[in-house]
Amino acid sequence: MAQFFQIHPENPQVRLIRQAVEIIRSGGLVAYPTDSAYALGCHIGDKMALDRIRAVRQLDKHHNFTLMCRDLSELATYARVDNQTFRALRSHTPGPFTFILEATSEVPKRLMHPKRKTIGMRVPDNAIALALLEELGEPLMTSSLLLPGEEYPLTDPYDIRQTLEHQLELVIDGGFCGMEATTVIDLSGEEPQLIRQGCGDAQDFIA
Repeated sequence: MAQFFQIHPENPQVRLIRQAVEIIRSGGLVAYPTDSAYALGCHIGDKMALDRIRAVRQLDKHHNFTLMCRDLSELATYARVDNQTFRALRSHTPGPFTFILEATSEVPKRLMHPKRKTIGMRVPDNAIALALLEELGEPLMTSSLLLPGEEYPLTDPYDIRQTLEHQLELVIDGGFCGMEATTVIDLSGEEPQLIRQGCGDAQDFIA
């Protein structure tokens, strides 16, 4: 049964953040708040936890997973970006965007799109998510908490606990954080492509 931490959305309690990161490092699957909606997260190197996210969301092998990063310097370790792309990223991070980028060799192959060798990257504007990332010291493998057949992600931490309490190790209650997933923009090709319209404004990318 999942543990349930109530963490302050603006001033996250250090003790609870450390406990949450210990759960992640030990292979736990965590539901946590972001600047768009709640998400599922696990350790970047944990294949079993990744498979569990696939099972919860019923994802196929072509799904682009996302690395949640503290800042753009961390993002640049895992994705190849030119100067123009970097300027675009800098003006839209932190924020509710997921960017599909060409992955570097630092990204485990199981996280990439199998044919295109791309990875989703994002920098959240959420104090709890950023505190988790700072304590973890590396990106968090993440996926929107969008269950099969549902149009919108789960947004209520109590509903998340009730629905997934036997499939997660931890639910972090950080209050209400929005009802839409991120806007997903593919920047891996010659022209930006809008993959999913979410709560981020894509007009600066898509003509």
